[in-house]
Amino acid sequence: MKIAMFGGSFDPIHNGHVSLAHAFVDTLCLEKVLIIPTHYPPHKQKKTTVTPQQRLDMCRLAFEGEELFEVSDIEIKREGKSYTYMTLEELSIIYPDDELYLITGADMFMTIDQWKEPEIIFRHAVICGVPRDDDDISALKAQAEKLSLLGARTELLDPNIMTVSSTEIRQKISDGQKITGLVPEKVERYICENGLYADTKI
Repeated sequence: MKIAMFGGSFDPIHNGHVSLAHAFVDTLCLEKVLIIPTHYPPHKQKKTTVTPQQRLDMCRLAFEGEELFEVSDIEIKREGKSYTYMTLEELSIIYPDDELYLITGADMFMTIDQWKEPEIIFRHAVICGVPRDDDDISALKAQAEKLSLLGARTELLDPNIMTVSSTEIRQKISDGQKITGLVPEKVERYICENGLYADTKI
């Protein structure tokens, strides 16, 4: 099978994340996508009052009823800092006969060769990236060529994915603005019912 790992803080998960996952399913004919919220992203220092379990719950709501998508707590159960190479090593043991893909956004794709143990990442998974807009395409193509020299296999999507950020959503909630259309309806309801991000300091 073709199986993709889509990791992130998902704080909160939003429609851009959902669109990106679906786009790679369609483009690469993926047969399973593992949505994996981090326990603690090693590259982010932001403090949040939202718990790992709440981020996991929101991911499950975002993909509820979609058979191709499975939300995994593999990194949350591990605790500590979440390193992608460790997760891919675990997944390669769980799925020894399958082809693994790693879904990333533009920023992650441009820096992945600087992550911890990048050679392990490249050995276990095809690196998938998507530009934010037309201006990003040449930069990502250049990065893809660089990564190929380091032994990585890559796939790039056209820049037609909804652009929205979790930071923007947290700021809107903190400012008392509506986030309708930016996150899945079930996620919006969960955020409202649990009072998440209302006092967030960006």
